[in-house]
Amino acid sequence: MTSSNSDATSRADAASGAGVTGGNGTTAGATGRRRGLAGRAGWLVGGGSAGYRTETIVSEFGNLDRNIYRAVAATPTPTLDEAFRKVSLVGDHSMLWFGIAGLTALLGGRRGRRAAFDGVVSIAITSAVVNAGLKPILPRERPDRELHQVIVARHVPLPKSTSFPSGHSASAFAFANGVSGEMPELAVPLRLAAAAVAWSRIHTGVHYPGDVMTGSLIGGAVGETVGWLRRRRDRKLGRL
Repeated sequence: MTSSNSDATSRADAASGAGVTGGNGTTAGATGRRRGLAGRAGWLVGGGSAGYRTETIVSEFGNLDRNIYRAVAATPTPTLDEAFRKVSLVGDHSMLWFGIAGLTALLGGRRGRRAAFDGVVSIAITSAVVNAGLKPILPRERPDRELHQVIVARHVPLPKSTSFPSGHSASAFAFANGVSGEMPELAVPLRLAAAAVAWSRIHTGVHYPGDVMTGSLIGGAVGETVGWLRRRRDRKLGRL
């Protein structure tokens, strides 16, 4: 790797949360603190050794995260590229999930309407948690697709929001788990579809794997919770 490419990669690592560590174990920069996600995580924990240890752990996970991203970017998959690009696009604004919710409500009878309700409410809550709650306080810059040489045929529009966590992945698993609690027969196909959308965000280069994993876990937890609370309420009201 040339010196200029090494410098560019170091800048990308710092911006996305790793920080650039000098020989004495401190982070390069005037403040001596890591920037981006790692720095904010340490700040949230507090000062002293706990904050520094948190920064270090997040930074090391960030290094692993980026290396996986780079490996995916460097692996030619011409047969899959267009398919995952389209999957990523249909996940925009939860279009895929709202379409499935409409069909489920229309064709699934009373259970279908309850399942669609759970799925849509799960998306709404998850979107608020991710976009209004976590993204502003845990900033992470989007991957630099040019730097990492992500194949152009994979590209989709790069969102302007920060990268962590992935909103597409969160909404996908929120909907899948919300619906599946009421209609377990849909659990496998919906979760496979959610996994495809989540992976597509890595494949197209707009998210790091850690963004996607975290978003998927958050969305899945919200979907499970929404469905459980709604069914609990209905049992109390004698609607089940």
